[in-house]
Amino acid sequence: MRLSRVILAATVALSATLVTACNPTLRSHGFRYPDGEVPELTVGVDSQSTVLATLGNPSTRGTFEQDTWYYISATREYLAYLRPDTRERRIIAVRFDDDGTVSAVDEFGMEDGRVVAFVDRETPTRGRELTILEQLLGNVGRLPSEQFGGEQNLPGGAGGPRPGG
Repeated sequence: MRLSRVILAATVALSATLVTACNPTLRSHGFRYPDGEVPELTVGVDSQSTVLATLGNPSTRGTFEQDTWYYISATREYLAYLRPDTRERRIIAVRFDDDGTVSAVDEFGMEDGRVVAFVDRETPTRGRELTILEQLLGNVGRLPSEQFGGEQNLPGGAGGPRPGG
C-alpha cells in the first residue's frame, strides 16, 4: 500500500514537471503601449521634437529615407527548444517633411509583413578538398625558393637578402 502511494506521488510530480516545462514563454521586444492606447500624433502639427517627447527614440531610421522613423514592437513565444514564433508585431512609421514636421503616420502589423525566401545554395570553390592531415602537415618542409635570392617581392616585405643590395 505504501509503495503504491510513493509511485503515485512520483508519477504526479513527474507529470507536473513535464507539463510546466512545456509552457510557452512570452517575451516583448520594443516599447509596448498599454492595451487600447494609440499614440497621438497630428500630421502637420507635431515636429521631430514632439515625436521624441511622445514616443522616445525610434527603433530605427529609414535607410534610404532619413526622414522616416520606425517604432517597432513585437511579442515572441518561446516553447522549449523550438524556434521562437512571433505572435504580434506593430510598426509605426512616422514620416517628416523637409521642415521636420510630421507628414504621415502609418501603422503596420503582422498581416502587412512578407515572407522572404532565401536561396540556400552555396558557391562552389575551385581546387580539391584537403583532409585534416593534409591541411595540418601540407607545408611542413616546404620553403619558398623565392625568399632566398629570388627576384619576387613577397607580401609584407618578407625575404632574405636582395640581389645587388
